[in-house]
Amino acid sequence: MTRHWTPLAVGYAVLAVAGLVGTWIFNVLSVVQMSNFIGDLVSSGPAVSSITVDLFVVAVAGSIFIIVEARRLGMRRGWLYVVAAGITAFAFVFPLFLANRQRRLTALAAEAV
Repeated sequence: MTRHWTPLAVGYAVLAVAGLVGTWIFNVLSVVQMSNFIGDLVSSGPAVSSITVDLFVVAVAGSIFIIVEARRLGMRRGWLYVVAAGITAFAFVFPLFLANRQRRLTALAAEAV
């Protein structure tokens, strides 16, 4: 049984790890400094607010894509990616989903042969 780890799937997985590590460094720093994480996102000026809105819209669109695409491909528990994004970071979850999506596409292509 092959695991279907294509170079593209591995690339997405590497991005997922980078997203997890990169965001959690700053999350932990925020907790250690006892800063108001949500307040800082929306009150530190227009540039930060712009980035916040930008990332929020991308996360919502990506979450919809995850649920729809997971259902289309028969991937079980696709909604868990969206839940995990709230616990970890969308920068981790979305590339992780893409890696597993690529693995599923590769498996489906292998079954069709």
